[in-house]
This record gives sequence, structure tokens and C-alpha cells, in this order.
Amino acid sequence: GRSSDRGTAARQARASQLTVAYVALGGNEGDRLANLERAVSEMAEHVAVTRLSPIYETEPVGFADQPWFLNAVVAVETELSPRALLAVLQEIELSLGKATPFLNGPRTLDLDLLLYGIEVIDELELVVPHPRMHERAFVLRPLADVAGDVVHPTLGKAIRELLSELDDQAEVRAWHGTSTVFPPHAEG
Repeated sequence: GRSSDRGTAARQARASQLTVAYVALGGNEGDRLANLERAVSEMAEHVAVTRLSPIYETEPVGFADQPWFLNAVVAVETELSPRALLAVLQEIELSLGKATPFLNGPRTLDLDLLLYGIEVIDELELVVPHPRMHERAFVLRPLADVAGDVVHPTLGKAIRELLSELDDQAEVRAWHGTSTVFPPHAEG
């Protein structure tokens, strides 16, 4: 039938323009959960949010005298270029009052573009894959939940494999609060 042909063509056209990207969310200032949830709803105004990891609670790295972070990763599908997507993420950070008083200090919200399809970008303002993601449990744990089989474009290993090889000793534990946006952790 013609309608199914049209559906297939539309799907192929859409698939050719859409890129799957992965964004890390994290913050430890203010209402941590509300900030993560608001970031997702603001992202959804610009991109299709397709998968969300459960939330993890993470020990601060580098500067210990601050609250623990909440961290998660979302998968999005977008027609935006990597730079345009980065601009959207930076705008959301600002709208949620991003302020990082010093390196590794507390912050309301950080949004990091981890992966953009299989693209490798190395520019002053934008490096994709994110240059330190493979060293960070608080990124790889939630990323493995939504993209465990995705292969890192420069390291050539699946995210799940990178997680299993990780030395990062910072504690990353399942957060068992209740979110209206993020899924709960699987029991057991």
C-alpha cells in the first residue's frame, strides 16, 4: 500500500538526518533532582530525548568538601549540528544558574556532550568524544545503562567494556529517590 511506502520513505529521510548523541547531566547545588529533571524538559524542547539512565549519586572528585552529585545520562536524537547542540546545552546550563566558582567545585548543573554519533571533533570549544569520559565512573555507569554496546569512536571499545576496565575509585551508587522523569534502578 502507498501509505506504508510513504512511511518507510519518511523514516529513511528522518534517519539520514538524525544523529544519536549522549549527554551527561550532573549537579550538587540546590535541588539536585529538580535541576536534572528541568534540564531534561528543556532539552526536549530542542531534541528528541529517547532514553534516560537511572540516577546515580556520586562522591565529589578533586575537592571533597562539598555535597555529593546526582548524575545521569540521556540519549537524544537530533538534527542539530554538534556545535548547535552544544549551544543548546550551554543555554540550559545558564538558565538553571550554572556557576562553577572554581575547578572541581560545586555546581548547579553540568551538561556534557559525550558522544555525537560516531563523529570525532577536536576544536577549541568542542571535543567529542568527551576527552575524560572514559576515566570517569560517574559518566560511564549511567552511559552504560543507555549505551552499553555503543563503541567509543576513538578508543574502539564498547562503553560497557570501558566501564569494566575503569580504575576510577570515586564512589558511584544507585540513587533511590523518586523521579517523575528518570527511571528507577532495576531491583537486585
